[in-house]
Amino acid sequence: MAGLIVGASTGVMKPLLGKLATLMGEEFSKLKNLRKEVRSISDELRSMNHFLERLSDVDELDNQTKGWRDEVREMSYDIEDIIDDFNQQISEKGENSGIVNSTIDRLKTVIARHRIASQIKDMKKLVIETSKRHKRYDHHIPPKSIVAIDQRVVTLYANAADLVGVEGPKNELVKQLKDRENHLKVVSIVGFGGLGKTTLANEVYRKLKEDFECDAFVSVSQKPNISKFLGSLLSQFGIEPSVHACESQLLDKLREYLQSKRYLIIIDDIWDVHAWRVIRCAFPENDLGSRVIATTRIQDVAKACCSHKRDHIFKMKSLSEEDSRRLFFGRIFGSEEACPRQLRDISAGILKKCGGLPLAVISISSMLATEGSNQKERWEHVCHSLGSRTNLSLEGVREILNLSYKDLPPHLKTCLLYIGMYPEDYIISRYNLERQWMAEGFINKESGQDVEIVARNYFNELVNRSLIQPVRFDNQGLVMSCRVHDMMLDLILLKSAEENFFTIVDDPQATTRPEYKIRRLSIRLDGASNGQTILPRNTSMSQVRSVMFFGNFRNIPLLREFKCLRVLFIDLDFGATVDLTELCKLYQLRYLWISDLCIYKIPAQIRVLQHLQTLGLFRCYSFPSDIFHLPSLMHLNVGTWVRLPDGLGNMKSLQHLERFDLEGNTLENIKGLGELIDLRYLRLEGEPCPSNKEEHMDALCSSLGKLCSIEILSVNIKGCIDGLLPSSPPLTPYCLQRLLSSECRFSRVPGWMRELHNLWALDCQVDKLLIDGVGILAELTALTHLSIEILTAPDERIILYGRGGFPALKIFNLQLSSPSYLSFQVGAMPKLQRLKLMFSARGWEQNGAAPAGVEHLLALEELSGEFNCFGVVESDKKSVESAFRSAIQVHPGKPRLVINGSS
Repeated sequence: MAGLIVGASTGVMKPLLGKLATLMGEEFSKLKNLRKEVRSISDELRSMNHFLERLSDVDELDNQTKGWRDEVREMSYDIEDIIDDFNQQISEKGENSGIVNSTIDRLKTVIARHRIASQIKDMKKLVIETSKRHKRYDHHIPPKSIVAIDQRVVTLYANAADLVGVEGPKNELVKQLKDRENHLKVVSIVGFGGLGKTTLANEVYRKLKEDFECDAFVSVSQKPNISKFLGSLLSQFGIEPSVHACESQLLDKLREYLQSKRYLIIIDDIWDVHAWRVIRCAFPENDLGSRVIATTRIQDVAKACCSHKRDHIFKMKSLSEEDSRRLFFGRIFGSEEACPRQLRDISAGILKKCGGLPLAVISISSMLATEGSNQKERWEHVCHSLGSRTNLSLEGVREILNLSYKDLPPHLKTCLLYIGMYPEDYIISRYNLERQWMAEGFINKESGQDVEIVARNYFNELVNRSLIQPVRFDNQGLVMSCRVHDMMLDLILLKSAEENFFTIVDDPQATTRPEYKIRRLSIRLDGASNGQTILPRNTSMSQVRSVMFFGNFRNIPLLREFKCLRVLFIDLDFGATVDLTELCKLYQLRYLWISDLCIYKIPAQIRVLQHLQTLGLFRCYSFPSDIFHLPSLMHLNVGTWVRLPDGLGNMKSLQHLERFDLEGNTLENIKGLGELIDLRYLRLEGEPCPSNKEEHMDALCSSLGKLCSIEILSVNIKGCIDGLLPSSPPLTPYCLQRLLSSECRFSRVPGWMRELHNLWALDCQVDKLLIDGVGILAELTALTHLSIEILTAPDERIILYGRGGFPALKIFNLQLSSPSYLSFQVGAMPKLQRLKLMFSARGWEQNGAAPAGVEHLLALEELSGEFNCFGVVESDKKSVESAFRSAIQVHPGKPRLVINGSS
């Protein structure tokens, strides 16, 4: 593998340079003799940062340069901690008025200024000496040879129908699993990491699960907690296991549940024979034709899984040359024919070195799929950088992934490394990740853009480059959660160790002392007893910026040890006790999130957390009243049925309010919603108290009309909401971008919707879709995603004309009784790419037909039919597929067809 490179070091420097600039402002105008010193430090650090950026393109660093880079990184962390501590002391003011308290405040300020003055002098000496060393190495650095990749905002994601090389293996496995044998059969998919074992298993699972009474897809890990795994399996069957259940009790519970059922279970990524032998005990031989699929990269594990003659080992193969080309060119240009002639020979060399490994092909093609992707010099450099090997080993795959990592700009390297704080196979919330980046200072405003938009762009860029994998999408196609491929995670852990980016604690008995100060900490323990020390012994926690807790241990360490903490993320198993009594000592805290399985109590006074930006508490039913005195709080996420204290209107900085419960909150807080003029996202839930429902709904309608910055409104109130939203003036017509009301309904499309000029996503239910309703929706010039459920069968055909309506619509999801009510005319929906129809297939032969005029949707790429199979005979199912196939046969572009039935 190529030598280790600079990654996060430059990411550390940028926030520090910004703080030094602030430091030379108001406070240091009172210490004029030190402003020159700070400016000198800032100039030297800026020069070092430029040098670090040049290092990021070097394949091999000598030991001296590595040592200098590490010294700069640690020095930058320490300087930032000094500045933060100084700013905190300056900002602390006495709460009581009076001459004595005023004098004490002034004295504290003078002492703080003199202390940092002394620290700055020491700081300057260290910076100057470090700078001199860097100048001695400057001549060793070769010039840049890779053109920087421009950032992409639009998220690319793979559709199941687009997967290359999966169809053949999927059909083979489906055939094996659908035989008539009633015995339990296990199929093991074995192959090298990155060959697509999980992808194949998931496609087989999607194809077959409707044929079984119960199903589950569960991932293991290299260090499996078997009890936790068995509990997760039970949870997928809708059974919540007892917190104190032991392994044997969980196995008995599973066997009891599965004994009388035909089941399909996927066990993904097994590393250990012993683990399989325990897991296998959960699956009873009930002669009902049950099936289990196990994926592994280890041949001995595959053999252990398939110990019976009826079982089968399926060996994954590399992609064929044809499939490799299809995947590669499709990712970059859309097709091989679109590839410029001057790049075809080079691409053949790149593909040969990828060895037919899907992970390698996707990684390299995603890196090249950018603006300027037809630059021959860039492709030649990539081909040369991949080395000469064609038979990929673990080291060869790592080299390919390393090239993708190396191609990232410094800020994206930092963001990617942070993802390694999460355990293997953990499903990571996009919202949590973006806010953690913001809290750590990784996100800077670019060209005046809001930091949240910049954070979203960073996330999308990592998805676009296939460095993280989307897991869940919302109805508008936005990625809601992601995970990291285990081989990419392996590289992240390697880079983190090199950069001292984070430290993992997964063994409470570990005694090894870290070489550097711990900057970030990911604690992953199971079964640590009360009072047991879980932190590295004799190691200071005072420099830790982020700490995450995962597992089922009962108590977290005392918070006072983490005085520089910015991010506190706690996701422990049910019943874990979290002691927050010292929360108010975390003066630098910007992000706090605690899962709904933990037991905790928020202190009565939290106003000292002046930097807190994100607060996610899902099991807190008693919030302190001074939550309204947190000037930086932008994101508030609370659980269902949570009542906030009166005074919500005082939270002027709030931009995101997840779950405002109408039943639990008072009339004062409902009115207070209207005072949150910076609010961008609001999710409403529950129902107003029946005794004063009308008054509460009137107040809510009035408040919604005042939200002049609202961009996303999610309404989950039961019943008809015709009177909820204001009609005059219309609801924030120039700001609202997404309106989601899938849990409630309108009697018809309301007239005020035509005023929502920036609305690009609408998800709603209507009792009836009338002609005027279609006309209102058609006038929304920004609408690209439309999901609508029609609750009552239309009285007449829904005709979509080609008269300039729906000019931007790309995705249309429609649920109605029968597609036969739908008709597209010439020129209708000119940009529509995906059409999904949800309906009942019952009585299809008498009532059903595919929508008319699909051939007029000239931009259509995919037609999807999802029908309810309950009470449906086989002939109706076949009629559905036949009608939809006939509809696309006459389409000039031959779009993909996806047909799914659900029970």
